Formats: sequence, structure tokens, C-alpha cells
Amino acid sequence: MGAFLNREGTVNVGRVVEVLGLSKAQFTETVGLDKTTPHRASRLTAPKTQARTQEMLAIVGRVIDCAGGEKLALAWYRAERLPGFGGRTAESLVKDGRAAAVRDRLDHVATGGFV
Repeated sequence: MGAFLNREGTVNVGRVVEVLGLSKAQFTETVGLDKTTPHRASRLTAPKTQARTQEMLAIVGRVIDCAGGEKLALAWYRAERLPGFGGRTAESLVKDGRAAAVRDRLDHVATGGFV
């Protein structure tokens, strides 16, 4: 995630959009923010925008190697239905404030636990 941080220590949303190949509309949908967020500098650095973006990047970052790259990891994040979460995706769980549960599940699997 360090590659996405600017000098102030906030996530550079423009860089995230560029690297992950997202449009601004796709970005706001992915992290569950208002569609006007990328068009206002003050909203890009707002705590909610920063927190959701950091949560998404932390989870996507954990699956990059398994998925085969950043864009495939993002596709997993958005589309893969997770067992034990009622078939919900990591994206929908993060939008509902359950990023910690997704990270815990990934940690469990990484240490040899069953999915």
C-alpha cells in the first residue's frame, strides 16, 4: 500500500485508479462512496474515503500473489463469493464495515485453515 501513499500519508486515489485500471465511477462504487467523491479534493482526503480505500487496498494486497496480479486481485475482491459470509463478496463486506472479518478469514486461510 505504500506505493499509493503521498507525502502527507494519505492514499493517492488517482494513483489507485490508475494502477488498478478503474474509472473514477468504478472506484467510488468499489469502495462504496458517493459518485462525486473523486471530483472534490476535500472528499478524497476525508476520513471515510481514506479508511475505505485503505481497507480495500489491504485486502487486495493480500491476494495479489494468489490471484496473479493487481487487476485479478481486484476482480476477486469484487466478484468472488466468500464461503461463511452468506456468499457475499469482500467488496460488499468492506462496504458494510466488515473488513476485519475478511482480513481474519484471509489470515486463517494463509495459515493453513480451511475456507
